[in-house]
Amino acid sequence: MSELLRNFSPDVAGWQFMWILLIPAVFAVAIAVERFIYILIKSDINASKFMQEIHKLIKANKASDALELCQSAGDRALPKVIGSGLRAVVKKDSDADFRTIQNSVDEGMLEVIPKLEQRTHYLAMLANVATLIGLMGTIYGLILAFRAVSAPGIDPTEKARLLAAGISTAMNTTLAGLLIAVPSTLFYSYLQSRTKKIIDEIDEHSVKLINLLTGNR
Repeated sequence: MSELLRNFSPDVAGWQFMWILLIPAVFAVAIAVERFIYILIKSDINASKFMQEIHKLIKANKASDALELCQSAGDRALPKVIGSGLRAVVKKDSDADFRTIQNSVDEGMLEVIPKLEQRTHYLAMLANVATLIGLMGTIYGLILAFRAVSAPGIDPTEKARLLAAGISTAMNTTLAGLLIAVPSTLFYSYLQSRTKKIIDEIDEHSVKLINLLTGNR
C-alpha cells in the first residue's frame, strides 16, 4: 500500500519525464537557432540580383571585378561557389577551359553544400525522440491509473485521487512531448525548404556561369 501511494504522489506526476524531455528541447532550440542564423542570414542572398551584376561584369571582360564582388559577399553560399569558378578564370588569365572551370565550381559546391545541410536533420530526430519520451510518460501514467483502479483496500476517494494523478501524468507527458515535437518538425521542414532553394540556385547559376564563361571564348 505505502509503495503504491508513493508511486501516485502528485509530486512525481510525470515530472521525471519532463526533465528528460528538457534535453531534446534544449538541443532542438539550439540547433534551430544556429541553422536559422547560418542558412537565412549568413548563407542566403538575392540570387537573381547578384547574378545580374556578375553577368554584366563578365560580359564586360571584368572577371577580376566579378571575383571581388563574390568575395565581398563573405560566406554566402552562391557567391562562394561562383567565386570558385571565377577564381579559375582569373588565375588562368581568362584562358581556363571548360573542365578547369567545372572542377573549380564542383570544388566550391563540395565545400558549401555540406555546411548548408549539416545538423538540420537532427531536428526531425529530436522531434521523434520527444514524441517517444512523451509516449513513455503516457504509458507510465496509464499504468499508475490502472493500478489505482485495481488496488484493493483503498478508500474510494483516495482511489479517485490516485486515478486522476495517473491520468494527469499521462496527459502532461504527452502534451510536453508534442510541444517539442511539433515546432521541431515545422522548423525542420522550413529549414529544409530554404536549404533546397539555395542549393537549386547554386545548381542553376553555376551552370549558367560556366556556359557564359566558355561561351565568351
